[in-house]
Amino acid sequence: MKYDVAVIGGGIAGLTAAIYTAKAGKQVVVIEKQERLGGRAMTNYKNGAFFNLGGHALYFGDAYHTFRELGLSLQGNKPSTDAHGVWKDTVNTLPLSVTSLLTTPLLTWKGKMEFASWFTKLTKLDTHKYDHISLREWIEGHIKDPMLRNIFYALLRTTSYVASPDLLAAGPVLKQLASSMKGVLYLDRGWAPMVEQLRQLAVKLGVHFVTKNKVVAVGHQNGVVQHVRCEDGTQIEASHVIMTVSPAIAHQLVPDAEYTALHTWRDQAMEATVACLDVTLKRLPKPKQQFVYGIDQTVFLSNHSRAAYVTDDGSQLITLCKYQGPTTDAQQDLQDLEHMLDLVQPGWRDVLVAKQYLPKITVSYDFMHTKRVENPGPAVPEIKGLYVAGEWVTHGELLVDAATASARRAAEHIIAHDRSERTANYGHRNII
Repeated sequence: MKYDVAVIGGGIAGLTAAIYTAKAGKQVVVIEKQERLGGRAMTNYKNGAFFNLGGHALYFGDAYHTFRELGLSLQGNKPSTDAHGVWKDTVNTLPLSVTSLLTTPLLTWKGKMEFASWFTKLTKLDTHKYDHISLREWIEGHIKDPMLRNIFYALLRTTSYVASPDLLAAGPVLKQLASSMKGVLYLDRGWAPMVEQLRQLAVKLGVHFVTKNKVVAVGHQNGVVQHVRCEDGTQIEASHVIMTVSPAIAHQLVPDAEYTALHTWRDQAMEATVACLDVTLKRLPKPKQQFVYGIDQTVFLSNHSRAAYVTDDGSQLITLCKYQGPTTDAQQDLQDLEHMLDLVQPGWRDVLVAKQYLPKITVSYDFMHTKRVENPGPAVPEIKGLYVAGEWVTHGELLVDAATASARRAAEHIIAHDRSERTANYGHRNII
């Protein structure tokens, strides 16, 4: 088989890259090792509920605008921002609106004034100035009130899904927080309908899909990509290959990767993971407590049912995440998540319909951190025609925004490269 572009991985980044290259007239194939497409954007339907793989909220950022540009119908709604915060095992109103700011017992009057001032500043803040300092350095240097610092840590932890303020670069996550002030979108029936729309669009554009087949090598010769080889022996020739896999897998697939930028990108990568507990409840014991930040613990709770159709029978689908560090304990993490439920929705076990516990989900294979040597991609400079994309191939974007932005960068690089080659060949023929 021979194609212009071979995309390894059928998640959001892979589908986006395939669509944009196909729209430019390229012959494209997507190779996915699973039977289903979507990667970590897959949705599992069980017991009448649509369970995502962890908490999924669509910010009004790059991914949202990309999907709108592609004509996708994003069915869902913006949830209310009425929030609570858990501090010392007590549930308090969190100041995310004018009313809650005035009534919250968490902050002194001076702290409330400082909070109000910062939420005015955030939308106008030049966050790029803080791309090379840690989140802790920014918070400790800019926030005066001690409790307000704790609240900012909680907000920014949830915005980034990263619980390492000493490593997380401040600029990108501050930008994401400012974006979140516009609200987020919870999607009806989870993210599966969006993935299916991407697949249908790709098929309409002529993209070919190979599923249940694992790529084992990306062949290259004399600094030029040649082909992709699959586990079943299938060899696919391609002028361009876009790898939407982890930096470790990308390094493993490419012979002599240690002599390329892939080596640097693998070694600098810091994985962000969460433990996730989803429960569906017949009703909410505490109907007003649906959106809760852990202030002195790295746990977050949100009821997706308050904004989206995610259960068939009207049950309430609650997602809890615990943002993890380098070491994890599956049993302890589950206890911490259930403890949050006990505080926020006491008696939840009596109205439990279904439960899903995922002890360790990779949110991102890398993120913008202070020890990063360079931003990866889109091109692997040492091998012509080889590219990377995915949420870890970030140039400042976070989460799914990084997946779509990096995919478009790879597609644009391929299109620009081919255009320049055609121009060069045309000029050469004129000279002759």
